[in-house]
Amino acid sequence: MYKILANTLFLGKDIHFLPDCHSTNDMALQAIRQKEVYEGSIFITNHQTRGKGQRGNSWETKPGENLTFSLVLQPQFLDLSEQFLLNMAVSNAIRQGMQDYIPQLQVKWPNDLVVPGAGKIGGILIENLVGSKGWEYAVVGIGLNINQREFSSSQATSLSLVTGSSYPLEELFKLLIIQVEQAYISLKKGKIELLKQEYLRHLYLIDQWAQYRVGEQTLEGRIVGLSDSSNLLLELPTGKQQSFGIKEISFPNF
Repeated sequence: MYKILANTLFLGKDIHFLPDCHSTNDMALQAIRQKEVYEGSIFITNHQTRGKGQRGNSWETKPGENLTFSLVLQPQFLDLSEQFLLNMAVSNAIRQGMQDYIPQLQVKWPNDLVVPGAGKIGGILIENLVGSKGWEYAVVGIGLNINQREFSSSQATSLSLVTGSSYPLEELFKLLIIQVEQAYISLKKGKIELLKQEYLRHLYLIDQWAQYRVGEQTLEGRIVGLSDSSNLLLELPTGKQQSFGIKEISFPNF
């Protein structure tokens, strides 16, 4: 299962398949520190027992029903201050790879994949290794609910729940890796504005008024874009704009 990919330039030429592990991101980081992998290496598992999400959340997944994998990249062509560009590129690629199955799929800032009205279908977690010369490695962890139909959280859904069908995991994996590689190459070529436009075009709740949680309070606002530091930019009913970091604001229904 998960053989070396033939239709890519560098991603997936070195695949480490683990029947089960606590976290593919942790396994990839460990292999990097031991100098056992290179850019394009992928760690994938049938069962991730302690998957990680943003804000320290766990990622629930049943064995053999979903896609959980991590990519090893070396985005040294970017400054550390530009790391959200990598997040955008990967988010765009995953959404594009799945849009034929779920046209309504959107990206929820900063890096979740959601189906409006149904729930969260996937997420991306990027962990970095930084050296004296700057950004050395990025480990891009991707978790996607594909065939799982039961979740303990009412906020979670899957491709199968939304469409009513089941899907071959390996074929989806190949498709997504090709999309990620293409997006990464475009990023490397400096196609930044196109990347940002694509991300904002499919951003969950963009230009829609909604209620957000900020600390213990509820705030009405409308997403109008991202700040220069990639924080979420909201327009308030007063017309004033305010930016929020990832730990400062929570979305409605999530």
